[in-house]
Amino acid sequence: MPAPTQLFFPLVRNCELSRIYGTACYCHHKHLCCSPPYISQNRLRYTPHPAYATFCRPRESWWQYTQGRRYASTPQKFYLTPPQVNSILKANEYSFKVPEFDGKNVSSILGFDSNQLPANAPIEDRRSAATCLQTRGMLLGVFDGHAGCACSQAVSERLFYYIAVSLLPHETLLEIENAVESGRALLPILQWHKHPNDYFSKEASKLYFNSLRTYWQELIDLNTGESADIDVKEALINAFKRLDNDISLEAQVGDPNSFLNYLVLRVAFSGATACVAHVDGVDLHVANTGDSRAMLGVQEEDGSWSAVTLSNDHNAQNERELERLKLEHPKNEAKSVVKQDRLLGLLMPFRAFGDVKFKWSIDLQKRVIESGPDQLNDNEYTKFIPPNYHTPPYLTAEPEVTYHRLRPQDKFLVLATDGLWETMHRQDVVRIVGEYLTGVHHQQPIALGGYKVTLGQMHGLLTERRAKMSSVFEDQNAATHLIRHAVGNNEFGTVDHERLSKMLSLPEELARMYRDDITIIVVQFNSHVVGAYQNQEQ
Repeated sequence: MPAPTQLFFPLVRNCELSRIYGTACYCHHKHLCCSPPYISQNRLRYTPHPAYATFCRPRESWWQYTQGRRYASTPQKFYLTPPQVNSILKANEYSFKVPEFDGKNVSSILGFDSNQLPANAPIEDRRSAATCLQTRGMLLGVFDGHAGCACSQAVSERLFYYIAVSLLPHETLLEIENAVESGRALLPILQWHKHPNDYFSKEASKLYFNSLRTYWQELIDLNTGESADIDVKEALINAFKRLDNDISLEAQVGDPNSFLNYLVLRVAFSGATACVAHVDGVDLHVANTGDSRAMLGVQEEDGSWSAVTLSNDHNAQNERELERLKLEHPKNEAKSVVKQDRLLGLLMPFRAFGDVKFKWSIDLQKRVIESGPDQLNDNEYTKFIPPNYHTPPYLTAEPEVTYHRLRPQDKFLVLATDGLWETMHRQDVVRIVGEYLTGVHHQQPIALGGYKVTLGQMHGLLTERRAKMSSVFEDQNAATHLIRHAVGNNEFGTVDHERLSKMLSLPEELARMYRDDITIIVVQFNSHVVGAYQNQEQ
């Protein structure tokens, strides 16, 4: 897709989808399309403003639309084969096992599995994982972009460096700065664990490095080296806020290089949420900005699984977030700051990186757009000012940080974008991952949920459950296994291959109506090491 359309892409896509769905309810995926979509338009991150109504009006008949796109004019049955389904599901999977030293695993993390399944084209989610080399611990995170992928891409590349620098002692910061000054090789700060598709922007690396260096120089000036203790919570908060500030500043200053100038503006005008975990021994910190989630899988004494939520969604379903927003703005804006469960009636998450349209003053927005490249100045989305925009900023990237001390019964952590949580309950997520990792499936009575089933249907359900164990062995990745269930589960909680095949074969124009991008990281903990930590302190 050409770069100039990328900022405006979600609005165009959302409007086109409403046109598809509004003009007719006919598709060869009949059981999917003849009922309201799984994810209706109110789940989309941006609601098109009335100013864009012309984009949403049907201008052609359903027959013209389908003929123009060569859709089948008669109902057809088309199913992907199991190998084709597996090929799609496994295309972006990645696994990392923490290496053992002297035959003994000294880390509280055994390893992690991650995977992504796109709904948007291109996918707007990103993921990152890295080991901190100059301090202890591992960083893992998922990033959910909106209004394009530019911001989520930048945050996935940069945030961990800001966190790592925030955690460094004064002496190490001085050593790094001296190495840069003298032209010596730098100490490596992070060891990245990346899928080949998880790319870094080479063109922006120098710009990003200069901003990071300015940050550590300020840390050196602020820190006299007297205190050796570094507060992880404070470091996480400072890193999130500073990166968001740098994204904003880079867009305001611009760059002589036209490509970089447009890039920094795309990053700033798009947005991204972030959910990051820092694991150091038994100390687990989760920093969350937006509506992705962190869920802890706990195995009870009887072998069953329970879910412990380690993050809060920053949206209209969070009463504390609603109250925070209202307190930050005048009383006469109490009814307009959140409308239809969206920030200023437009944005679903109440915290995010980028999204300068909800942070900058109107004058600053106009000045940057007018002095920016033609692609930006000609873009209707970037020029649009949100309604009732009186006292910015309305949006913050400051994270909410949760601390949890790991216990031997804490077996794994699931980090996932909202594409997963929209389709599955947290308890089901933890149970499915727990059963996958342990290979133990509790044979509980089949829950029919009030459905009337025939004897033949019951036989089919029992046959599916018998095959459930074999489906586990199809997946060597816990995140892949979870995506398989998220997309393919039927009303009885089992994977239906026909449904999975149809959902994965939906054309791009329809896929986003039914689900969002899904990105998952499953971190498995080493119970023996966690227990050893616990015994040392007793």
